[in-house]
Formats: sequence, structure tokens, C-alpha cells
Amino acid sequence: MSPWRFLTQLSRLKQRGGALSRIGRAFRVFGPMCMDVFRGRYRPIPWAAFGWMALALVYLVSPLDLIPDFLMIIGLVDDVFIVGWLLTRVDRAMGDYRRWKGIDDEKVVVD
Repeated sequence: MSPWRFLTQLSRLKQRGGALSRIGRAFRVFGPMCMDVFRGRYRPIPWAAFGWMALALVYLVSPLDLIPDFLMIIGLVDDVFIVGWLLTRVDRAMGDYRRWKGIDDEKVVVD
């Protein structure tokens, strides 16, 4: 394997790791954010985060997919990628909330 190709592969792995970190953080932060919003502790309401999360949930349970789920593995893979992409958008939409809450953003790669 050439050094250039190795560096390209390493770069792709780091990007995916950053996306996985954002997805995990979206799951960890969304619940507490909802509680702070509903209890009136945090304003303005991050409507974009709620919208992206709703879209991810609707896509996940909807029978309409880009690739039908009856194609077993491939059908589930498109759900994972699309819902994962939507969850990275949820994480981005919660940036102001994370700063307000003091949650560390250093570990996540920013696009």
C-alpha cells in the first residue's frame, strides 16, 4: 500500500470516528436538552434539533426507504447511514445548548 493511500484511508477513518462521536453525543445530550427546554431552563428553543430528531425517528419507523428493508442487510444499512447522518445534524443543532451546558466539544472533529 502506498503512503498516500494509507494517509487517505486514515483520514477517512478519522472522519467516520468524528461522525460516530457526534451520533453518540446527540443521543447523550438530546434527553437532558429536552428536559431543560420543557422545564424552561434553556431558551431559545432549538427547533432544528427537534426537527432533525423527528425526521430521524420518522425515517426509522417509516415503511418507505431508499432501499426497501426486505432486502435484508442492504435495506438495513441505508437506515443506519441515513439515520446516522440525521443524528449528526441533531448534534450540530445543539451546539449552542452544549456551550450553555459546558459540554466539551474538543474531542469531536468539525467539518
